Amino acid sequence: MALHSLLDVPAPAKLNLFLHVQGRRDDGYHRIDSLMVPIDWCDVLHFELRADAVLARHDLGAALPADDLCLRAARALQQAAATPLGADISIDKNVPWGAGLGGGSSDAASTLLALNRLWRLDWPLERLLPIGLSLGADVPFFLGGTAARVGGIGEVLTPVASPSAWFAVVKPAASLETRAVFTSPQVAAVVEAARIAGFSEAERRPFDGPAKTEETGPELAVGFGRNDLQAAAESLCPDVLRAAAGLRAAFGNSRMTGSGSAVFARAGHGQAPSAAMPGDWPCGWSSRMCRSLERHPLAGWARREG
Repeated sequence: MALHSLLDVPAPAKLNLFLHVQGRRDDGYHRIDSLMVPIDWCDVLHFELRADAVLARHDLGAALPADDLCLRAARALQQAAATPLGADISIDKNVPWGAGLGGGSSDAASTLLALNRLWRLDWPLERLLPIGLSLGADVPFFLGGTAARVGGIGEVLTPVASPSAWFAVVKPAASLETRAVFTSPQVAAVVEAARIAGFSEAERRPFDGPAKTEETGPELAVGFGRNDLQAAAESLCPDVLRAAAGLRAAFGNSRMTGSGSAVFARAGHGQAPSAAMPGDWPCGWSSRMCRSLERHPLAGWARREG
């Protein structure tokens, strides 16, 4: 029976529980070491099959750029597969952009996985991953299906067990561009320090954070890590510092995620957060109590070779 549509396809955001910059390659890309987890703050996409090879996007909420990552993903897969099929893609955009939450990359990954089904390509995950990496460094993580230790420029994935936990996430009104953060003097200093240290973790400074407690858990405790981009982001956008301070006052910990302006705090384990999300954020800020996902909602949509 032919498949004509895939509705309510989720594209979850992510958090970088830590992000270490380990150097810069000759091509300008930075090598990272990060622990990434998907969370239940999601965009929702709908796909309708077309037989005329046209790829069209329809915005159900805020208007997106004319050629966003999901369209680029659809076009890349269409060209790689040489398929005559197309699709109408509708997006209900919920995850804020410029936040470091990976919303655009997640949309691209969900598009690759959905069209792999809708167009009946049945490509294995290993064949989709290079296409994903060509679109953005975070896309392979969302294709991988689990929380993962991420290395290289985003293509080296080591799945890890990460029990579900609560996180308070705050996005100031201002957004940050990845390029501006990575080209800042603060990040250049981190890269130089990593070069001198020979990328030895033993020589890198520990995260200056709260001691381990039941509320924070080991992930945001001393020695777990940090986000090497946070100082640069705070210089470019002081509201990042303000958001981090607000979450630290409420939950005893905070950290920026990715290279955007969003900040998060571990807010507990179990069935409910340890405290309520503060409600006095400035106008235009977004906040949400999120739960991490042990598996991506589309995990298994692309088979693995072997």
